[in-house]
Amino acid sequence: MNNLLTQKIRYYFQLLRWNKPSGRLILLIPAGWSLWLTPTAPPSLFILGLIILGGLFVSGAGCIANDIWDRKFDKQVTRTKERPLANNKLSLKTALILLVSMLFLSLFIVLAIPADSRKLCLQLASLSLPLILFYPSAKRWFKYPQLILSICWGFSVLIPWAASESSLAGGETLLFCWLATIFWTFGFDTVYAMADETDDKEIGLNSSAISLGGKSIKTVSFCYFVTSFFLAIASFSANLGLIFWPFWLISSLGMQREVFLLSSRSKGIKTSGLHFSNQVRIGSLLLLGMILSKIIE
Repeated sequence: MNNLLTQKIRYYFQLLRWNKPSGRLILLIPAGWSLWLTPTAPPSLFILGLIILGGLFVSGAGCIANDIWDRKFDKQVTRTKERPLANNKLSLKTALILLVSMLFLSLFIVLAIPADSRKLCLQLASLSLPLILFYPSAKRWFKYPQLILSICWGFSVLIPWAASESSLAGGETLLFCWLATIFWTFGFDTVYAMADETDDKEIGLNSSAISLGGKSIKTVSFCYFVTSFFLAIASFSANLGLIFWPFWLISSLGMQREVFLLSSRSKGIKTSGLHFSNQVRIGSLLLLGMILSKIIE
C-alpha cells in the first residue's frame, strides 16, 4: 500500500513538473528580478514567500493544462512519451482534479496578498489565467506558440511588482524588466522546442524552432542581446550600484556563449536541456547581482 501511494505521489510530481526544479526556477527568476528592482526592495519575507508559492502553484497548473491538451501528441514525441497522462499512469479525471486544486491554491495566494495590492494582483492573475490554460493549444494554430508563452512569463514580472508596490507605475524599470523577460523566454523556449523539432514536424505541430528554421540560432542570439540590453536599462533606472554590473557583463557574455555552443552541438534533448539549465544559472547570476547591489550598497 505504501509503495502504491509513493508511486502515485511520484506521478503527481511528474505531472506538476515539481521533480524538475529548473522549470520552476526559470519562472521565479524574473519574479525575483521584478521584486529586487522595485523602489521598496528588498521585498518583505511575506511577499517573497507568497510569490514563490504562487509560482509553484501556477506553473504546476500550467504544466497540467499542457499535458491535458497534449496527452495524445505526447505519446508520439520522444521527450514526452513517458509523461503520466501520455503513458496512462494517471487518468484525465485525476489530472483535472489536480488542476483545479492548483488553481484554488493560486487564488488563495492572491487573496493572501496585502489589501492595498490585492485587487490589482487579482486583476492581473485573471488576465493571465486564460493565456496559461490555452497556451498549449497554440502549437496547433499559431506558428510561434513560444511568443504566447513569453507573454505568460511576463506576468511573473507584473504580479510581483504589483504585490510589492500596489501599482504598475514602475516607469522604465518595470517596462524594460517585463520586455527583457519576454525576449529571454522566447529565446530559451525556442531552444527547448528544438528538441522536439523532428517529432513536431511529423505530427503537424508548430513551434518557433520550426517556423524560424535556419534562422533559429541567430534569433535566439538576438533575443538574448535584447534581454541584456533591456535589463541594463531597467537596472540603471532602478539605480543599482556598481556591484551589479560585473554580474550583468558575465551573464550577457554567458548567454551569447551558450548560443555559440548551440552551433557546435547536434540538436536534441540533451543539448536543449543543457541550454535550459544554463539559462537558469545565468538568470540566477543576474538576480544575485541585483540582491547584492540592494543589500551592500
